[in-house]
Amino acid sequence: MSDGNLPVAETVVLGATEVATVPPAAGPRRPGPEALGIVPRGAIAVADGRILWVGPEAELAGAVRRTPETIELRADGCLVTPGLVECHTHLVYGGERSAEFEQRCQGASYLEIAAAGGGILATVGATRLASEEELTRGAWARLQRLLAQGVTTCEIKSGYGLTLADELKILRVVRTLAGLQPVRLVPTLLAAHAVPPEYRERRAGYVRLVCEEGIPAGAEEGLAPGCDVFCEQGAFSVAEARQVLLAARERGLTLHLHAEQFSASGGARLAVELGASSADHLEAVTESDAWLLAAADVVAVALPACNVFLDQPERMPARRLLEAGVRVALSTDHNPGTSPCLSPWLVATLGCSLLHLTAAESLAGLTAEPARALGLQGQRGTLQPGAAADLAAFPVASYRQLPYAFGALAARWVMVGGRQVHAAG
Repeated sequence: MSDGNLPVAETVVLGATEVATVPPAAGPRRPGPEALGIVPRGAIAVADGRILWVGPEAELAGAVRRTPETIELRADGCLVTPGLVECHTHLVYGGERSAEFEQRCQGASYLEIAAAGGGILATVGATRLASEEELTRGAWARLQRLLAQGVTTCEIKSGYGLTLADELKILRVVRTLAGLQPVRLVPTLLAAHAVPPEYRERRAGYVRLVCEEGIPAGAEEGLAPGCDVFCEQGAFSVAEARQVLLAARERGLTLHLHAEQFSASGGARLAVELGASSADHLEAVTESDAWLLAAADVVAVALPACNVFLDQPERMPARRLLEAGVRVALSTDHNPGTSPCLSPWLVATLGCSLLHLTAAESLAGLTAEPARALGLQGQRGTLQPGAAADLAAFPVASYRQLPYAFGALAARWVMVGGRQVHAAG
């Protein structure tokens, strides 16, 4: 092919020690560089906000055409990866809960604190009092910290309003945030996060409110493409969760569940039954559930920072899930009560040291697998041609050094949609 017939690159990324393309695997991911699509001394060409070509830098000249307008972005000495995908956060909230952390350090359990009026309901009270501007300002600052570590897509759940007006307020804040900063946002309706105090004696009435008013309102305004339920003791039963998720499915929403966090409640099987995209937490998942999750291609989202912060001895049996063929994603679970973590790289370290993931599995768990959990497989979390040109350069020579950094890892630069949106310093 003559040079004139080659596709034109708007931007080329040069000088990388490695490029991890992380193809969205059709089956269970193998724990090695072959699963990550590692290209030593790789280069990337971008056009129209998408990946045009990826390959060895020595082959770039024969694959794409550069013009005087083509931008050269250097990644000298860096590993380049897809932009990270955060698939489970509660990023919009008011207040903080440091006093509860102190109580837990002195022996109180999460469930005991919640029963005494703390926990989720404490944040609900602060969030109801906060204005949209205050909520936007707080969440914007958190997003900047995630962006600096390479996060280019972030799911944000509601769930700290628990009235129709306040749940929609949170989702509108997410919509506002989407226009204020470059991280791509995926809102999720989590009105079934806890039963609000005013409905304590009328649980069925609150479930009806979520199903008959909350979900339709969110869907009609286009505020949330997904719906989640906290299925657990003290939250919502399997029957209640099924009712909410069926109403969401009728509206075409993507389904997620907080499942088996503290007990084998049946949430994992409900995720399989309803065709949910993800089941998150799964500390108490059973071996039989693992095979069912694999057969249904439900992504298991591990949240190990939450385990550490709660001093929770039970952890997702990630190795057993992977061996059964379940895809495992990682996320911070950022929230003010049980995981104020804003470091996906700390989560990668914990995924390896506590859940026994390999370095390759942890990188896939922050990119291609969470993209699948959000229904974005092939579009985000990968550097395959045609995918969004969301990528980040990190000052390490190899993917194996990512979890080894123990959380102390900032991106040299970050690109979203083919445009550089962050540079260190």
